[in-house]
Amino acid sequence: MTARITGLSTRLITVPLLRSWGAEAPENHVIVTELTTDDGGTGHGFSWTPTIGPQAVKALLDHDIAPFIRGVEANPEIVWDQLWKRLHEAGGGGLTTIAMAGVDLALWDLKARQAGTSVTGLLGLRQESVEVYGSGVNLHYSLEQLVEQAQRWVAAGHNAVKIKVGKPELREDAERVAAVRQVIGPDRLLMIDANQRWDLAHTFRALDVLGEYGLEWLEEPIRADDLWAYRRLRKHSPVPIALGENVHTIYRFRDFIEAEAVDIIQPNIVRVGGITPFRRIVELARTHSIRVAPHLLPELSGQLALTLAEPVSVEDVEDASFGQLGILAGSSPVRISNTTGTIRLSSAGLPGLGFEFAGALPPTQATDTSAPESKGNRIEYSNS
Repeated sequence: MTARITGLSTRLITVPLLRSWGAEAPENHVIVTELTTDDGGTGHGFSWTPTIGPQAVKALLDHDIAPFIRGVEANPEIVWDQLWKRLHEAGGGGLTTIAMAGVDLALWDLKARQAGTSVTGLLGLRQESVEVYGSGVNLHYSLEQLVEQAQRWVAAGHNAVKIKVGKPELREDAERVAAVRQVIGPDRLLMIDANQRWDLAHTFRALDVLGEYGLEWLEEPIRADDLWAYRRLRKHSPVPIALGENVHTIYRFRDFIEAEAVDIIQPNIVRVGGITPFRRIVELARTHSIRVAPHLLPELSGQLALTLAEPVSVEDVEDASFGQLGILAGSSPVRISNTTGTIRLSSAGLPGLGFEFAGALPPTQATDTSAPESKGNRIEYSNS
């Protein structure tokens, strides 16, 4: 007889970034979930947001999701579809799917634990290692700091790197892109990310100037929901177009793919609602020969990347993994090589998702997170 869900509890962890992402995002928030079943099983998962809505996500989990899933069969596919229908009135994606990830990941963790294996073992390891590209939220860095970061990526063996663009003056973007290209040389891949800062006209002007630096892709230059603009952009762009970190459902990914508005999709496993929808989105992309590059969260996206049929690129934002932020109870389930720029499983992974978050610890004094290297050590825990 299949086990059924008996309870769901949550707690919030807020941790400052070791290298600030700027005034808009000095910290990350993790909503840790624990799910129990009537056969004594326990699954651990999480939701995540770097800026907006951690308390809203937690409230949705506590007040709307927990009562609804109680008594439902503990099967991630079944729960996800029922829950999405239930929550759709509050929005088909965004806070709803971010919250849903906390349940979905806990259910996959539970399923793998009960099978006596890891999630990668449960899904099947198809890649021994995959490429990792060095990434930074660095638009607020000085040119000197940006160059130093690029030098660290080269020293770490990355064959591809990504920087932010979107300065008030296009000449500043050009100066920064040129400087990074000089550091990494002509053979490494260079991607740029405008984080929705431009309109269509400025994007075309920027491509005229920045395209000469041999760009692998231009990421999210325009508002992520402007399908009309992306369709026009890709039709005329000399540089491949990437997007997806702010696309939350398979239906919206389908819209962009069928409109021929994107070359590379970048689903964030938490923002789309967990492993269940992520795998569906990847298969959709695969059937249309669209490249996939998961967004952030290397402890999770790195593991899932190793289970996919086609090789993908995994993003590693400098000093921003859960392990580097100091919020894991043990070691990371994945290891990023500091010589080859690849990610593979480590030998230290636990069953299930392969990692758990640290329990409630006394917070230390807050530190200034305005500088690129803030080395903050304040961690806030909340169960309320």
